[in-house]
Amino acid sequence: MSTNRRTFIAAIGTVSLIPWLKTHATVSEASEAIQKIVGNKPLQDGRVTLDISPLVENGNLVPISVLVDSPMTQADHVKAVHVISEGNPLPSVVSFYFGARAGRAVVSTRIRLLTSQRLWAIAEMNDGSFWQGHANTLVTLAACTEDILI
Repeated sequence: MSTNRRTFIAAIGTVSLIPWLKTHATVSEASEAIQKIVGNKPLQDGRVTLDISPLVENGNLVPISVLVDSPMTQADHVKAVHVISEGNPLPSVVSFYFGARAGRAVVSTRIRLLTSQRLWAIAEMNDGSFWQGHANTLVTLAACTEDILI
């Protein structure tokens, strides 16, 4: 049986998609992603507000915003904000980085959501502390699966 170039490339493409066929991250994978961010430091509740609609009709473009209560001075500021998802194919959704001169620790963006899930926002402060906020959302029309279904 001979293999031509086209068959070989198609086979390589199919094999490379196998890791992506997993539909969504588990709660434990989301916890592992958070653990990679915070290491062995304690994760405290508060100071972080994750704003997302509790009901999302279409998971393709979901607006979220994260606000961290911080004076944003040289002595006390946010270094990074990480958004973690328990229901997307990969738990780490996005990270934003700040400096003391950012003025406000606020970000807004749109993300894709595969399914109904809980999202976490983890704020890393310049003193090495970590703070978290979370929100749940119900997604009626999933995103993140179009490429797999084709």
